[in-house]
Amino acid sequence: MRASCCFIEPSCKKVEICNPYPPGKTNRALSGKMTATSFSLMISGCFLNLLIWGYHSTEMTAATCGNHSHNCMAYCSLCDQFYGAPTTICLSDLLDHLCLHKFYTTMTSLNSTDWCTWSNVSGLYSNLSLCTEEISDCLEIPWPNPLVEQTFVNIHSKFFKDCPSEELSDPPPVIVFALVITPICLIPVMVSLVVLKTKNGDGSS
Repeated sequence: MRASCCFIEPSCKKVEICNPYPPGKTNRALSGKMTATSFSLMISGCFLNLLIWGYHSTEMTAATCGNHSHNCMAYCSLCDQFYGAPTTICLSDLLDHLCLHKFYTTMTSLNSTDWCTWSNVSGLYSNLSLCTEEISDCLEIPWPNPLVEQTFVNIHSKFFKDCPSEELSDPPPVIVFALVITPICLIPVMVSLVVLKTKNGDGSS
């Protein structure tokens, strides 16, 4: 299979994917020879090329950007070119391609039993959080926001829903019984001590 290529047509501002196969054979060729991994890599490569083109193609307005860093200006330029403004739709697409893609790829490469071990996923989780914060700040969209919150809800429901929450679980029944029965047993002892002390006080007087 020949390598697919990505290019941008400035006249219509549209991303296209080159296909080396003639019409009528596209579906059969793709289904037979293109794996899900190669397709995912191709889409990611297209999106990165799109970011680079967006940064160099037009003069960017710094007023619509959170800061003047290279990445930030590229994000803002991309949103201006293809979405008309730094909208939440643009933010959603940026998060999908730049933040979530790497997180999902790495998480699926791990065994599902490793997902609940914090030391295995803490770095990925922190990087994802920083990525969402950086892009939101660049587009001057408050962080956290409903889109980012829903993103993390989806992640937790997919990867961490079966992980035990030890810090929130009930203690063992033996400990619960001991904590309940101890003050109950102390009540008659304290009452007896008070009665004895009272009697001793009356006798001495």
